[in-house]
Amino acid sequence: MTKWKRYPCGQVRSPGLVSSGAPTSLSRREMLGRCASGFGAVALAALAHDPAYTDAVPAAAARDSNLGAGVAGHGPHHRATAKNVIFLYMDGGPSQVDTFDPKPLLDKYNGQDPGAFFKVEATQFNNNGKVLASPWKFQPHGEAGIPISELFPHIAASADELAVIRSMVSEFPEHTFANYFLHTGSGLQGRPSMGAWVNYGLGSECKNLPGFVVINGGLIPPGGLDCFGSGFLPASYQGSVFKPSGSAVANILPSDGNSARQAGKLALMRQLDSLNLGSLYGVHDSLESAVRNYELAYQMQMAVPELMALSEETESTQEMYGMRSDYEPTRTYAAQCLLARRLVERGVRFIELTCPSVGHDRWDQHANLKKGHEDNARAVDQPIGALLKDLRQRGLLDETLVVWSGEFGRTPFAQGSDGRDHNPFGFSLWMAGGGVRPGTIYGATDEWGYKAIENRTEIHDLHATMLHLLGVDHTRSTFRFGGRDMRLTDVKGHVIEALLAAPRA
Repeated sequence: MTKWKRYPCGQVRSPGLVSSGAPTSLSRREMLGRCASGFGAVALAALAHDPAYTDAVPAAAARDSNLGAGVAGHGPHHRATAKNVIFLYMDGGPSQVDTFDPKPLLDKYNGQDPGAFFKVEATQFNNNGKVLASPWKFQPHGEAGIPISELFPHIAASADELAVIRSMVSEFPEHTFANYFLHTGSGLQGRPSMGAWVNYGLGSECKNLPGFVVINGGLIPPGGLDCFGSGFLPASYQGSVFKPSGSAVANILPSDGNSARQAGKLALMRQLDSLNLGSLYGVHDSLESAVRNYELAYQMQMAVPELMALSEETESTQEMYGMRSDYEPTRTYAAQCLLARRLVERGVRFIELTCPSVGHDRWDQHANLKKGHEDNARAVDQPIGALLKDLRQRGLLDETLVVWSGEFGRTPFAQGSDGRDHNPFGFSLWMAGGGVRPGTIYGATDEWGYKAIENRTEIHDLHATMLHLLGVDHTRSTFRFGGRDMRLTDVKGHVIEALLAAPRA
């Protein structure tokens, strides 16, 4: 019977390797055979401490009941089809009847009183004019024949990748509250953003960049940075705002030219922070998040400059995205979309892009609809079309969920003579990749494009579906706050099964 020798540190070694006599000679084949299981154990031990692969609850949440009894780090509840999200936020509310929901009846009754045909609800400014036909033509695109406005020739080239929802509704007709609702599932300020919820539940596969990045093209939406905040979740889950040019974030380059001295300073800070956490204040989210922020910032000093090296992309790639466009807003959004692809490649979990400034209002055309929508579409169409094509070519689209949406739509009748007011009763958005059924149109508005009448879809349903594609059951991703198990979808939300691609064989 083999006897094992126990060493003071608790290790055990076989007498075949260490014995009281001379060591036994082993061939390389025998050594590998005996140690094979040990190699697996070493790898498993490493993965067990990696937040990208473990189900462990983060230490702060586990130790401190004041942070809530949520299930942070629960990992996927079922097989995910998406690993990452790129959220293309169309600030201001694009008009559904001018983009993805054509309504021929508007041409027929253009210039007539809308009240003669349907009840006109109160609008934001109640400066209601006549029925207003779309200035743009629609054509069917792709094998699916999805009608898309001539505003978007580049996006139309990827029509067969899209799942267009035409029956979205919002509970708020005003930008700030509607933005909070779209981003956080609540019209109240201070709730966690969907990007924070995603990283809270799944963590990030990237160790040297934030898990939730907002690429700011120049327009922070009404509602401000709270649209990207962590709310009552630990502060480490909030969105980090990057610029699409220069150094991306302030103070990313080390001010101390001596790396050893900088490492020593960070070690001292870590020691002092540990003393504060351990003896003075105990576990506290703001302190722990600050510690993690310093540690991540140190890692980002190498990662961000490499991320921002867009000039290393091929000339054809830069040209495809619009980096050489003669229209500056296109160049800005091209850099944003290219950065989004590079962030996905590096494992960043959730990326949101805000709109670039086109020299006047965002998609919020209360007047001058034609010029306003054309300028905004010109800024984003080519970069988004390139992003979809590039993700597909690189094999990333199947695991990257791309969502295009504003906070609400616009009326089918004019505000004044040449604008459209806010319309929360029915609007369009689209999704692509990440397990979405491609070439799909879901839901419908009435014949005027005014109100959703078929498969009415709420923001909570959108969030539930996004989480489902990421492998998360939205009813089980919760955080205890104020005596209640809070979640992104509140007490509502249903997965839109018709938008899910058939499982692979």
